[in-house]
Amino acid sequence: MARGARIVALGGAVCLALGACSAGEGVDLAGAGEVDTDDYLRVAIAGEPDQLDPHNTSAYFSFQILENVYDTLVQPDENLEMQPALAESWEVSEDELSWTFRLREGVTFHDGSAFTAEDVVYSYDRIIDEQLANAYRLSAVEDVVAVDEHTVRIDVSQPTPALLAAIGGYKGMAIVERQNVESGDVQLDPVGTGPFEVVGNSASTAVTLRANEDYWGEGPHVPGVVYRFISEGTTALADLTAGEVHWTDSIPPQRVNSLRQNPDVEVASVPSTDYWYVTMNQQRPPFDSLDARLAVAHAIDREAIAQVTWYGNATVNQTAVPETSVWHHEYAPFEQDLDRARELAESSGLAGETVDLMVTNEFPETVTAAQVIAANLSEIGVATDIRTLDFATWLDEQARGSFDMLLLGWLGNVDVNDYYYNQHHSEGSNNAQGYSSPEVDRLLDAGRTETDEDARKEFYDRAAEQIVDDASYVYLYNPDVVQAWVPELEGYEPRPDRAVRFNDVRLEEDPE
Repeated sequence: MARGARIVALGGAVCLALGACSAGEGVDLAGAGEVDTDDYLRVAIAGEPDQLDPHNTSAYFSFQILENVYDTLVQPDENLEMQPALAESWEVSEDELSWTFRLREGVTFHDGSAFTAEDVVYSYDRIIDEQLANAYRLSAVEDVVAVDEHTVRIDVSQPTPALLAAIGGYKGMAIVERQNVESGDVQLDPVGTGPFEVVGNSASTAVTLRANEDYWGEGPHVPGVVYRFISEGTTALADLTAGEVHWTDSIPPQRVNSLRQNPDVEVASVPSTDYWYVTMNQQRPPFDSLDARLAVAHAIDREAIAQVTWYGNATVNQTAVPETSVWHHEYAPFEQDLDRARELAESSGLAGETVDLMVTNEFPETVTAAQVIAANLSEIGVATDIRTLDFATWLDEQARGSFDMLLLGWLGNVDVNDYYYNQHHSEGSNNAQGYSSPEVDRLLDAGRTETDEDARKEFYDRAAEQIVDDASYVYLYNPDVVQAWVPELEGYEPRPDRAVRFNDVRLEEDPE
């Protein structure tokens, strides 16, 4: 996935070994000496970051940390409406081709240097000029101008109603410090303007953050945060119930309902903006045939997949956008129909073939779902070779087009454009399946520039139907965000976009 950060290409390459560690370990990176972390918030996440440069990573595990280190000009609130962040206000020109942002004064980076308009210009120019991971989000931008020290103007080539979501939807669009980038330190020792600063980074074990006492916003109310990397959900839960960690989202789905009965743990789930899918390589047989792809779409039992992967904490959906969103479009043309699937498999030549289905063990739900899909396909005469890879290799194979089928998801979507454009436009950088439809291109291009919300939704609804009918993606479900923490952690609220923010939390002493 994506953010939408793709964690999946959900997120980018998480290519280092996963592991657990003891709390409080850390290597001093910031010149502050050894850090005492006894009173720090301890967090268990399921994997380690590939790097901490927000413009170069697309890994969800990286952004779980960077969410608390960096700021964007605007950021989504709990309802995913854009609110002021480093920009305190903005206005749009009458022709909708210029956006002017007034920046907060008195904001500093973690090293004490002042935040100015030049930092915004540098950050966006870097993303565009170097064609970094999120350059597509700024594809309509013609110029970024520092009007004065605290004013920035963004000129666009066409009306861009999703610009705020593009620059603020997640921390891949963070404002970085030039010296930190040009020194190369940003990959391991980033300098941001956020509520916490990185002070320790122990490869494969933990990242330590310390509270930014000069933070411009609310909080922080804890002295620091230690992120531990614990890939095994059972281990993370054991550490949570033992008080070794205070918060985790590394929770085996089959444990969620029983965990709710534990009085020593707070558990919350909210509908997410994520979606999970199967796609097929349209650049080679057998899935260059629409009938072959439709055979798969008719064979799959989505209800069974959602149940065995999320145990009731997911909602089946045949389009990408979840039903909780104003952008949701109800369209479900496929039921599991094995007779129809067999007919299509026979007519396309898919029957009797063996296809590979690529998944990653770093997202165990993909392995579980693949087993159900393989059983479904066997009923229509198609054998499946489930190929389980580490995520870095999975991404390499996807980029090379070395797959028949793959299964993954996109996380953290905010605007409707996040769900469709980059994945299904013929020029989309994440169109790994090789889908091309002039009509879908036209609709997605129109949706990007339409400023009337009802008309814009119509464009995306029509595009979504065509994408589903062509089986560019075979959508499966929208999972819930499930997180757990100790009762002593106060003020934390899970979010549908999976952004994990700790600036508002307090860690109270155990009353016992």
